[in-house]
Amino acid sequence: MTPAAAPLLAAVFDMDGTLVDNMDFHNRAWVTLARKLGLEGLTAERFQNEFAGKKNEEILPQLLGRNLSVAELDALAEEKESHYRAIYRPYLALHRGAEGFLHRLRDASLPLAVATAAPQGNRELVLDGLAVRPLFTTIVGAEQVTRGKPAPDIFLAAAKALQVPPESCLAFEDAINGVLSARAAGMVTVGITTTTTAEALKQAGAHYTAPDFDSLPPELLARLFSSRA
Repeated sequence: MTPAAAPLLAAVFDMDGTLVDNMDFHNRAWVTLARKLGLEGLTAERFQNEFAGKKNEEILPQLLGRNLSVAELDALAEEKESHYRAIYRPYLALHRGAEGFLHRLRDASLPLAVATAAPQGNRELVLDGLAVRPLFTTIVGAEQVTRGKPAPDIFLAAAKALQVPPESCLAFEDAINGVLSARAAGMVTVGITTTTTAEALKQAGAHYTAPDFDSLPPELLARLFSSRA
């Protein structure tokens, strides 16, 4: 699949599973909560394929098959997220090549954004814990949009905050819902294969795929940087 040749003027990054390879910890926390709630048949694979990128207020009613009060939803979401943070914190690290790539983009004067469904506490863990928040012009969280991924809302909000047309943004995602979201927003999209196969990400619409930021396709790097040398 060959993307349109619009100039790439900005980059937008999903956080979980993309900037950090942490989705296994999220999925383990979801499975633990589901079992506590008596939902024994749910697997980490199902959480990754069906729910990655969605907001907690979208996931929990779907899991339980009923509407939840705000208090119940907040309590269950915090239980899951605090468990995730506890089990992931000892392993906190940027994905391979991410730090160097982010600095290279900044050195090339490309504005950067994070577009993530992660709640504030999780954003603080990663972006502040790894001291990368200053590299980003804007951080767009789930609370700033109506719909989570695969709707395009969060990527459109990131492009608006960067003041760059969506079609001139390069999006990085690891999940099928995320790729669908970025493509629906009109962005050139890279699938990072931490959680999902390259084939599945391409089927969802990713223009490029790579296992990490040290292995990005040469044609993509040339498109990003050749005019900025």
